[in-house]
Amino acid sequence: MFSSRVPGALTPNRLTQVLQRLRAAGAPLIDLTLTNPTTARIEYPESMLDAFADPRSFTYAPAPLGLTEAREAIARDCQRNGIKVAADRVVLTSSTSEAYSLLFKLLCEPTGDAVMVPVPSYPLFEHLTDLDGVRSIPYRLDFHGRWGVDFDTLDGGWTDSVRAVLAVSPNNPTGSMVTDSEMRDLAARCAKRDAALIVDEVFIDYLLSGTVAPMVRTPECLMFRLGGLSKSIGLPQVKLGWIVVEGPEPLVRSALDRLELICDTYLSVSTPVQHAAAKLLAAGTSVRARILERIRTNNRALRQIAAQFRSIEALPCDAGWSAVLRVPATRSEEDLVIALMETAGIVVHPGFFFDFPHEAYLVVSLLPEPAVFEDGIRRVMEMAHA
Repeated sequence: MFSSRVPGALTPNRLTQVLQRLRAAGAPLIDLTLTNPTTARIEYPESMLDAFADPRSFTYAPAPLGLTEAREAIARDCQRNGIKVAADRVVLTSSTSEAYSLLFKLLCEPTGDAVMVPVPSYPLFEHLTDLDGVRSIPYRLDFHGRWGVDFDTLDGGWTDSVRAVLAVSPNNPTGSMVTDSEMRDLAARCAKRDAALIVDEVFIDYLLSGTVAPMVRTPECLMFRLGGLSKSIGLPQVKLGWIVVEGPEPLVRSALDRLELICDTYLSVSTPVQHAAAKLLAAGTSVRARILERIRTNNRALRQIAAQFRSIEALPCDAGWSAVLRVPATRSEEDLVIALMETAGIVVHPGFFFDFPHEAYLVVSLLPEPAVFEDGIRRVMEMAHA
């Protein structure tokens, strides 16, 4: 579904209006923008939410950075992806979006300071930075067989007001991973310029092939890794995220002290979800496996179907729930997306939603049921190819 977070005014309204009109008329639509696993017919253990029936939750014992047992559970779980962290370096939040807001408050002065954000990427950062009075400065990801950081745009856009660089790995929607070499270069630039590195890893559990690549250890700069139960166990409604703090010890200790004050001001993470965290992470293993099987199945189908259409390219991706199609630019992305809705009964995202540098790209979700996904993708390619 098209989001109200899309930048601009005219185009999002037009797409949304067409979609609303079709739905009001009862038109059958295949939604290839589905990103909510709880509505994607993924099987969840019926007993999964029994973890909330913990009598300790009747007692409120506020802990600004999170209850020790929950932070320990997160630290243990991080080891699955090769991230070794002490529990006292884990900060709990109610969501990844809140984690960003806390870090912007930690690192930036409003109305003057800035953070650098990658594009293409999900159009959330502009809104999050605006809400905290922080400027966002884009840097490019370029595609040359794979998506990579364009360090020329990073260096060219960097000003004295930059307090942090955001890296999303895996990226949404490109599915690209920041390489270890790129991460080292980002960390070195941040260390040299007294900035922090924020690494969003919410899709790290969903590699489409291979294993998680090594990540820079003991970074030169202050670094924050972000994750959450929304993606890692497919429960966005549970509302538990986290920040892992790494870097030089003096910077880490100072950041944790200041984060404790900020978190103590809000105390937003609920007690029940913290007591439930360890059991949820254990029960979520099967959910994560089912989501991974779903997206890998759909990704294989996508590439098999795309191979039948020479004018369409399914761009390579490493991980995540989305895939990118490069299609002939015979009409605008907006016109194509509207035609797909009105003629083929398919809902997809246009590339401009994610700030792709030029036309024409379409972004689809890999979460729908396989039979529905294959039907929808074939219709997309038949129309985009024509």
